Amino acid sequence: MNLVWIALAWMLYGAVHSLLASTACKNWIARRWPDAMPAYRLGFNIFAVAALLPVLWLVYGTKSDWLWRWTGAWAWLANGLALAAVAGTAVAARAYDMREFLGLRQIRQGDRGTADREGFGISGLHRYVRHPWYFLCLVLVWTRDMNAPALISALVITLYFIVGSRLEENKLIASHGEAYREYRQRVPALLPLPWKRLSVAEAEALMQRARHG
Repeated sequence: MNLVWIALAWMLYGAVHSLLASTACKNWIARRWPDAMPAYRLGFNIFAVAALLPVLWLVYGTKSDWLWRWTGAWAWLANGLALAAVAGTAVAARAYDMREFLGLRQIRQGDRGTADREGFGISGLHRYVRHPWYFLCLVLVWTRDMNAPALISALVITLYFIVGSRLEENKLIASHGEAYREYRQRVPALLPLPWKRLSVAEAEALMQRARHG
């Protein structure tokens, strides 16, 4: 029964997270409490972390036999990939305006807007995969030893990233138009493919198109 609760907890977390991140929700709050909007992004991030804690408590507090564990050379490979994913997350963060992402800029400037201000940027990792943080998180999730709670978590997280990336890209298309549509056609969403990537020159050309409408 705990396994059902774990799946439901992850799905509820994903649904609430997507709802609060949606433009419709932000517009609704902006109409009713405009003075709260400068702190919305920071509050959203705090809530996302706080709401994650009881889900993780449920996952790691549920005892279950191991389905598989990495051993020997496989353990070295799995842990090496996990460490590379953590390092890659830090590298990918350099492609974003972290003050915007965390909500600090909005508070400092008293920004009541609901639209994201960050421009269309294609970093080194973004030339190979449209959502590098999602990809790196999946690497981290799937290189862990697996029991039933961990496997259910990995499956639901993977499904959420598939659905969540589609929802996120609807907003990106609305913001960046045809340039992002072309980017989406030429670069995979979650799993890098050697034959689908952008060169440095192609990435720069797309960013120029986005900047000039």
